[in-house]
Amino acid sequence: MPHSPSQKAETRKRILRSARHLFNRRGLAGVTIDEITADAGLTRGGFYKHFNTKEELYAEAIGQFNCDDAETWWHHHVDRSAQGPRRAKMIVNAYLSKEHFDDRDGTCPMVGLPSDAARAGEPIKAAYRQVLARMTRAFETNLPPGEPSARQRALVLVALCVGGMVLARAIDDSDLAEDLRNAARTQVLAALGGEDRIDV
Repeated sequence: MPHSPSQKAETRKRILRSARHLFNRRGLAGVTIDEITADAGLTRGGFYKHFNTKEELYAEAIGQFNCDDAETWWHHHVDRSAQGPRRAKMIVNAYLSKEHFDDRDGTCPMVGLPSDAARAGEPIKAAYRQVLARMTRAFETNLPPGEPSARQRALVLVALCVGGMVLARAIDDSDLAEDLRNAARTQVLAALGGEDRIDV
């Protein structure tokens, strides 16, 4: 009996979530289709009903990432109804939080996969750029009204958030990692107009 459209959509969503978690942890080359389908509770044949190649899945798994649909680390810090500078500060606190730092599977692909994206072909680079654009827009639209160079400031804030987290993840000194996250947070919040930390 054929699957209903809603079942097919749910299966695809499970594949994408499993893929994103596994890719975040081990990168494109370190994950097999069999591992992805097993994690999603499917057989290998089920994969090919949704995707033609692992690279196609990888690009979609990156591109569909949206912070509002993100993991617990996001929802713990960000109130969906908040707007303006208050929301921008919540985004910073979520992004540079200890929860995000510890969540290797559910991390933002901008933190988990920059080396993969740098070496990848055009579809994967385009998907990575989409995530960057969404994060930039999240800052740009929540900067104080009348900000003359909102896009430029937003790009700087994104670079500080992503760079701070990438460096913190890359070193073997937990105290220095925390210092990096906190320093990035302090500078970004200062650029947004003062400190408004929820927690670290």
